[in-house]
Amino acid sequence: MSSYVVIAAKIPRKIKELIDALGIKPSPVIRKALEEEVKKVLLERLEAEAKGLSQKISHLSDEEIAEIIREDRER
Repeated sequence: MSSYVVIAAKIPRKIKELIDALGIKPSPVIRKALEEEVKKVLLERLEAEAKGLSQKISHLSDEEIAEIIREDRER
């Protein structure tokens, strides 16, 4: 079972009034926005890491990379 924590945020009173008037439930909206932001940031970091690794191995030929992969699989 997942455990949850509470996150609080201050918003302008007018937005709160509109949320109430429109019947919007803020929890699912906030949860989805935070999940999407986390995914976005993680993807950006992974892309940066992949780019760095790509630059480190750019001097290797495709054959050398294939040989390294084969050797690693044999271990």
